[in-house]
Amino acid sequence: MTPRRRSGRLPLSLRRHPVRWEKQQPTWRQARPGTIAEALKRAQARPSGNWYVVGASRDVRDDRPLSGTVAGQDIVVWRTAHGRLAAGPGVCPHLGAPLADSPVRCGTLVCHWHGLALDGAPFAGWDPFPVHDDGVLVWVRLDAVGGEPPLRAPVVPPRPPLSRSVSAVYTGVGTCEPEDVVANRLDPWHGAWFHPYSFVDLTVVRTPGAEDPHHAGSPDEAEEADEADEADEADDDGFVVDVSFKVAGRLVVPVRAVFTSPEPRTIVMRITGGEGRGSVVETHATPLGTDERGRPRTTVVEAVVASSERPGFAAARTAAPVLRRLMASTAGRLWRDDLAYAERRWLLRSTGRFPG
Repeated sequence: MTPRRRSGRLPLSLRRHPVRWEKQQPTWRQARPGTIAEALKRAQARPSGNWYVVGASRDVRDDRPLSGTVAGQDIVVWRTAHGRLAAGPGVCPHLGAPLADSPVRCGTLVCHWHGLALDGAPFAGWDPFPVHDDGVLVWVRLDAVGGEPPLRAPVVPPRPPLSRSVSAVYTGVGTCEPEDVVANRLDPWHGAWFHPYSFVDLTVVRTPGAEDPHHAGSPDEAEEADEADEADEADDDGFVVDVSFKVAGRLVVPVRAVFTSPEPRTIVMRITGGEGRGSVVETHATPLGTDERGRPRTTVVEAVVASSERPGFAAARTAAPVLRRLMASTAGRLWRDDLAYAERRWLLRSTGRFPG
């Protein structure tokens, strides 16, 4: 049953009969490699329009550019004097200085080697890239890297209104490829086993293509099912999961979440039932290129956009800077484990030892 929203009541629940980690129900039979592989294959077939996430919107400051690397290509992004984003190669066309180290003055990126100034327009062999700010993340379009038919804008999943939400962005780097990051998120069964400090009582109630788990029941259950459908739970290519987030001791927050992949390098977890309904966690995987040993490196950029219908949430938003640090710290702890998972998967694949 979808976790129920109880307006005016505390979102916390008390686990009456906690199950020890080693006594919980094994999930390896349900976590079929073929199911995960087919979901990954479908994700990789979706168009991205050659758009790649570079970083957080709030990291584009007035005095210096946001920089990153995509498939071995250095990127810089900054705001012009008119406030619009500009993006392009992170190498000065004059003598190759790293533009990531150069300051922004009055909306112009000024090379710190010899003073060559860029206002975002083509100049001296430096050609800009299409760039998009979705309010949380910054994307650049690299047609030469992606090789797909370009899209005018990236595939950004629906989010709760930013004016009534708190968003945080975590960034990490692992030795793997984007598909290993996506495959990690397409395996929700590992949550309570691999992250017992965050998740308990996890059940995957539907896999892509399976029958809708809703059934005829009480009016409350029917209403909850309708609400979940409105929140895109009816998407038959998603993993539907009932899980409880640990708070402290036996206190938990039960929710229903749906995992979907709108494009090849993105996984979205949307809460469709329980506390924070409508909140999303977006995981974006951007290829960096290879290291000195020829191994692939991938940046994970995870955006958490949290929202709540509770009256107290509006007051909590006044402490947004503190909440952002807490949210990013929580994501970082999870990704320390999950990057190890993704790195192990890549190692097995690259040496021909991956099962199946």
